[in-house]
Amino acid sequence: MSTQNQGDSGGGLPLDGAVVAVAGAGGPAGQATLLRLAEAGATVVAADADATRLADGVSAARAAHPGATVTGDTVDLLDIDATRQWADRTEKEFGRVDGLVHLVGGWRGSATFAETDLADWDALESLLIRTVQHTSLAFEGALRRSGNGRFLLISAAGASRPTAGNAAYAAAKAAAEAWTIALADGFRKDGGDAGPRAAATVLVVKALVHDAMRAERPNAKFAGFTDVRDLAEAITGTWNQPASELNGQRQWLTPQP
Repeated sequence: MSTQNQGDSGGGLPLDGAVVAVAGAGGPAGQATLLRLAEAGATVVAADADATRLADGVSAARAAHPGATVTGDTVDLLDIDATRQWADRTEKEFGRVDGLVHLVGGWRGSATFAETDLADWDALESLLIRTVQHTSLAFEGALRRSGNGRFLLISAAGASRPTAGNAAYAAAKAAAEAWTIALADGFRKDGGDAGPRAAATVLVVKALVHDAMRAERPNAKFAGFTDVRDLAEAITGTWNQPASELNGQRQWLTPQP
């Protein structure tokens, strides 16, 4: 059940045979990603802490692509045991795991640096760092066994250029990026002279935009923002790149500061 690259002559879909887990699948970016992965032929295993949003996303992907396998699990990614159980259950049920897409998000900020509330750090450390730690530790083995695995972190440009009011958010994103690059180094070392058989990479956006945001603010330009559908396309496209070229890289979907 090896995945195909787009442009192969076999005539299959780009991700035929691939099993991709999506953490934080209930939000707009998650729902767009479920749709695109299902369209590409992947078996999609979605997880979110919000059962209602998760069910909506799974139902939408199934309705749009009736032949696709799209499942949903309500998982507390702040619980390492629950996260490991999700990873083990996914590999046991489907025989492999070829990707983990980390879309768990959140934002808190302040007007000035001096007004930073350290309670914001506590919340963001859980959402933006701890969930990355748990999912990477839970899925690392399965991604190595895949032969073409991907661990994909969605990060923000602010991690590279923090602003005064975004200290907690930028620091959390930077820590999540560092953790992901460390995972990439593990994949590199595992691959030896043959090169990594899995890749951990960071997709960087300024911010995300979706249709509901445009409807709420029809006059806004959202300059530099990445549409969630374009993000989903970029996520799917990572399986078309060699792991050796992708591993440990930051891919900018917005102009680099």
